[in-house]
Amino acid sequence: MTTGSTTVRVAIIGTGFGGLGMAMQLQRAGEHDFVLLERAGDLGGTWRDNHYPGAACDVPSHLYSFSFAPNADWSRSFSEQPEIHAYLRRCATESGVLDKVRFYHELLAADWDEDAQVWRIRTSGGDLDAQVLVSACGPLSDPIVPKLPGLETFEGATFHSASWDHEYDLTGKRVAVVGTGASAIQFLPQIQPKVERLHLFQRTAPWVMPRHDRAYTRPERWAFRHLPGFQRLSRTAIYWGRESYVIGFALQRRALKVAELIARRHLARSVEDPELRAKLTPDYAIGCKRILISNDYYPALTQPNAEVVTDGIAEVRPNSIVTADGTEREVDAIIFGTGFHTTDLPVAHRVRGRDGISLAETWSAGMQAYRGTTVAGFPNLFLVIGPNTGLGHSSMVFVIESQVAYIRDALRRMDEAGLAAVEVEPAVQEAYNAGLQQQMKGTVWTDGGCASWYLDASGRNTTLWPRFTFDFRSITRRFDLASYRRERAGERAGDVPEGAHG
Repeated sequence: MTTGSTTVRVAIIGTGFGGLGMAMQLQRAGEHDFVLLERAGDLGGTWRDNHYPGAACDVPSHLYSFSFAPNADWSRSFSEQPEIHAYLRRCATESGVLDKVRFYHELLAADWDEDAQVWRIRTSGGDLDAQVLVSACGPLSDPIVPKLPGLETFEGATFHSASWDHEYDLTGKRVAVVGTGASAIQFLPQIQPKVERLHLFQRTAPWVMPRHDRAYTRPERWAFRHLPGFQRLSRTAIYWGRESYVIGFALQRRALKVAELIARRHLARSVEDPELRAKLTPDYAIGCKRILISNDYYPALTQPNAEVVTDGIAEVRPNSIVTADGTEREVDAIIFGTGFHTTDLPVAHRVRGRDGISLAETWSAGMQAYRGTTVAGFPNLFLVIGPNTGLGHSSMVFVIESQVAYIRDALRRMDEAGLAAVEVEPAVQEAYNAGLQQQMKGTVWTDGGCASWYLDASGRNTTLWPRFTFDFRSITRRFDLASYRRERAGERAGDVPEGAHG
């Protein structure tokens, strides 16, 4: 292994909310020896890549932003992709971290050097070493395209919602949409009026709630800009409103009956045809899969040029799709709204800890981490939006800020104790995850009667946090050094006596 051409204290992978949040807080803490590694030529992560028609957030704007970098200029209660992307660019520029970004530096490999106590990092733009590696890739980074029989023979256009082909004109085309997730219900109503024929291939009907979105008035925008307390109050109200959802999802499932009633009424008002309504009615508990919000998804599917297909796809031919019942539908384009690699993160294959074991190998039986942030066997590796940190009800930015605070405190404690490396004790990690999975039992996400992207191949929920977000904030408020193996420069794990610096 060759030594990298650059040595930094902290290397951060990714420039979405997680990477930028980490960098901005390091900057604020006076830590300037860091870089951000970005595989693309622009920053923004999910909000750079997902620029499909209608792309928007389903968490209210004032909660889906950094608490330490409030944005008074949101135009709507639910922000659209261009505004969120512009906000992230502005955060990077105004904080000064933009100068720390190395664009076109895709991570190819990161290996822990036991003797030197550094991460040896290889990227498409050059090599470097780092004492600390922070992976902020996020779970919505690498799209999934299903392996449909014959897909490679299709002669029309094919693309995923996360890599939308704006050069391809859908006007007058026969279009197949595969998938009914959060992206599909946003872009489908945008393309339906343009296409000649729209075939939605639905495996599972989602629960859809009304979208209470509106433009902010001029007085409101003035107040957001000139009365900081007004914006904080708005954010606080949104936060606690969202936290109340956990009662139904995880504590008292009966509370979800109200949400289910609203969703069923929304469907009934939007879709008069009983046959179509039956196709669009979910057969699992609301909340088991991600609850979607839309006012135009159902109306788009009632139009004469739209069709909902519930039979599975048996084969793709050069100019058509054949379903399991033998029906062949001619199509000019196939658009996939089929989600992302959330439980089998591609970056996990590129990160190797002690003894050259990859994160993917360590997670072969399922992802797990300690407090969603550190993994036994991987010294000085920190994850932002790691296992069991996802949310089914609120803003991931809140979780990101919690993890960033934990990591920043870890660096401070390492400096104070003169440590070169920290690594969570395996027994601590195991006990934490056993307790977490115990908490997961009985929640709608685990026992709601559906197969969702929250669950891994063995049926374990390795993506979501099972309780209130303020509980997560509490356990990440301070870095608990006593739960970690510690190394000084030139020493091996365990050489520092237990409790010596705890």
